[in-house]
Amino acid sequence: MDNAIWFILAIVGLYLVVKFFKWPFKILLKLIVNGVLGVILLLLVNFVGTSFGISVGINFITALIAGFFGVPGVIFLIIFSLI
Repeated sequence: MDNAIWFILAIVGLYLVVKFFKWPFKILLKLIVNGVLGVILLLLVNFVGTSFGISVGINFITALIAGFFGVPGVIFLIIFSLI
C-alpha cells in the first residue's frame, strides 16, 4: 500500500512539472510560428512591393513585429520604411 501512495504522488508530481513547463513552451512556439508567418508576409510585401518601389528589410526585429502584430505590424513597417 505504501508503494501505491508513492506511485500516485509521483504521477501527480510529474503532471504538475509537465504542466508548469508546458506553458512557456507554448508561448515560445507561438512566437516562433508568428515570426515565421511574419517573414512570409514580409517576403510577399517585398515581392509585390518592388514594382511599386516599396521594400522592407527582413531581420529578427521586423519578423517579430510582423509576427506579433500581424497585418497592422506589416503596414506599420511599410509606413516606417517610407519615412
